[in-house]
Amino acid sequence: MTPTPRRQGNICAVFDQQPDWYDYARASEKRWGTPVHVLMAFVWKESSFQSHVRPPMKWFLFIPLGRPSTALGYAQPLNQTWGDYKAERGSWLSSRTRMKDALDFIGWYNAKTRRELGISLHDAHRLYLAYHEGRGGYRRGTWKKKPKLRRAARRVAETARLYKAQLARCESRFRCDSWYQIWPFCR
Repeated sequence: MTPTPRRQGNICAVFDQQPDWYDYARASEKRWGTPVHVLMAFVWKESSFQSHVRPPMKWFLFIPLGRPSTALGYAQPLNQTWGDYKAERGSWLSSRTRMKDALDFIGWYNAKTRRELGISLHDAHRLYLAYHEGRGGYRRGTWKKKPKLRRAARRVAETARLYKAQLARCESRFRCDSWYQIWPFCR
């Protein structure tokens, strides 16, 4: 299992600890258009960079009642949405507990949101509301009656802005991290 980054408030430190994650985020950005800093802010909010996290179990006294949803992994997609992704992408071996697949999923989902709702891929706040509520829920405005969700979306947007500023100072380190990459020809 991949260790959880210790300094989650600093995207440079996260990528120092897990350099492959930068490559995965960059590949998702190239394929789907959601910037690296937005992708990573989503993962931070959804799972705190933990690969096997699930919603907490509900209990009645000492009797387990189950979990409130089927969310799992870095991006916390529900079973149905993950199934749609796998069917559309043709990637039946994808796993919600692998960062590469989670970042591709978030990029895929946000690209669909952009097409259907017209939300900019740089607008982490509105993208997160649509991600959490689903595109139909966003369209219906279900998020308007959820102050806790609106606060969470603002935190995602703030984290994305912070990550963007941090990445501007360290991104060049991660662009040329393989033996076959030679500056200035890195991706």
